[in-house]
Amino acid sequence: MKQKVPFILAILGMVGGVFISILFGVNEDIFKDKIAKDLRSNQKIMSIANEAERESKIKAEEGKNWRYYQRFHFHATGISAMTLGSLLLLAFTLAPAGLKLASSYMISIGGFLYPFIWLFAGIYGPIMGRSEAKESFAIFGYMGGVFLLGLILATAIVTIYPLEFRKKL
Repeated sequence: MKQKVPFILAILGMVGGVFISILFGVNEDIFKDKIAKDLRSNQKIMSIANEAERESKIKAEEGKNWRYYQRFHFHATGISAMTLGSLLLLAFTLAPAGLKLASSYMISIGGFLYPFIWLFAGIYGPIMGRSEAKESFAIFGYMGGVFLLGLILATAIVTIYPLEFRKKL
């Protein structure tokens, strides 16, 4: 089972990325309306005295916050695909099982969790402020580093240890 967990996380990442894109297709306005409503609840924005300036700020922030939802979709699907490819390549190496497992977990956990910084920034950014939301959920951003370290370890494994395709196929 412990060898399956990284593959399960890769597939769940794909599911999350595809699921949100289906939601975009069904009704993109749900996201955009929530962003607009929440921006009008943002005390910092609403404290802007000049109405034209306030509306301009809201308009600019709507697009930027909408982009965060899109980034979740792009990162979740793209990183999950890279994760799956890396896991499959590692499966064909003749490296020690523990080394492959360590790399697999780093890649899959980091790759699965990293996109959530964008989802949570999209959800909470309009209310909290984009920078504040990203700072609040920075732990997910750091998972990109875990993903990268796992890829570096995988590169070392593939470089050092031979690949054996005939035994696996």
